[in-house]
Amino acid sequence: MPAGGAVAKLRLIRTPKIGPISFRQLLARFGSADAAIEALPMLAARGGGKPPEVAPATLAERELAAVAKLGARHLFLFDPDYPPLLAELENAPAAMTVRGRIELFDHVGVAMVGARNASAAACRFARQLSHGLGQEGAAVVSGLARGVDSAAHEGALGSAGGTIAVIAGGIDVVYPPENAALQERVAGEGLLVAEMPPGTEPRARHFPHRNRIIAGLALGTVVVEAAPRSGSLITARLAGEAGREVMAVPGSPLDPRAQGCNGLIREGATLVQSAADILEQVRPIDARAALRAPASRYGAPPPEDASDAERRAITGLLGPVPVFTDELIRQSGLAPAVVQTVLLELELAGRLERHAGARVSLVWG
Repeated sequence: MPAGGAVAKLRLIRTPKIGPISFRQLLARFGSADAAIEALPMLAARGGGKPPEVAPATLAERELAAVAKLGARHLFLFDPDYPPLLAELENAPAAMTVRGRIELFDHVGVAMVGARNASAAACRFARQLSHGLGQEGAAVVSGLARGVDSAAHEGALGSAGGTIAVIAGGIDVVYPPENAALQERVAGEGLLVAEMPPGTEPRARHFPHRNRIIAGLALGTVVVEAAPRSGSLITARLAGEAGREVMAVPGSPLDPRAQGCNGLIREGATLVQSAADILEQVRPIDARAALRAPASRYGAPPPEDASDAERRAITGLLGPVPVFTDELIRQSGLAPAVVQTVLLELELAGRLERHAGARVSLVWG
């Protein structure tokens, strides 16, 4: 991709008020980042606010240079080698930095997550499962955390499949510190992925964003050991919401670290006890995915212009309480593309906040 295109995309991505959803809609509507940047004042004015201050080209150029110096590269939504499974998510990352074997995105992906304070038995079993999946050519996706994540990466390294590590900070930041050697090995033999800009230290708010990438890169997510209300269960929920398989390894009812897995199984997750069990679940999905038309990967049609009456109708349905976008479409009776346009305009004007689960609310006060 020409450097100019990368600079413009990165400027748009690093601009306040522009998130993954608005980036997708802007590019789908205007065809290029340059054209989208030119349209921002007009769109924000229609939304009733001031346009966001676009990130300067120098900032984007410095980031591109820093990433290249690390031996990594940027990967933008709509790039030909952007992973199609991840692109199916409405809030797929607008940009990621990647270091390592990008061809691993073409392998059957299986996410494996679990407790950071996992038992020795769980870590050993995760390593065994991961090795078995890798031997069959699957790419094991995890978050490079302590416990089950680390064991999953270790088991898949050196196999026919390999492993993909999605980290919560910048591509050059190691977390946890004791995984420095493992992170470097994954970058050398597998694939390291980060959504945050280089130099970003991971914060608590970054981990749910990382979890959606882990779930989005995989046809199915396996939870090996997890307590209730853990990050692993968030990943499993995101996988289910994306229409992917959710699997869990059963554990002893006496171990609190098994309660999350046992709860998932009680709620309908597939019980798995071997790599063969996992592959049996994801391979039929992989066959169906191969038949999917590429045009369907990017979801709904691009936004289209709305009239003043349509803007008033949609804004009138919004308030400080988050509401599902589908509910706005149903109650307004307007085309989804028109509703998308109004929400985009409000967001760029600083008047709309997006929430998890495709919900939106007006910024009040």
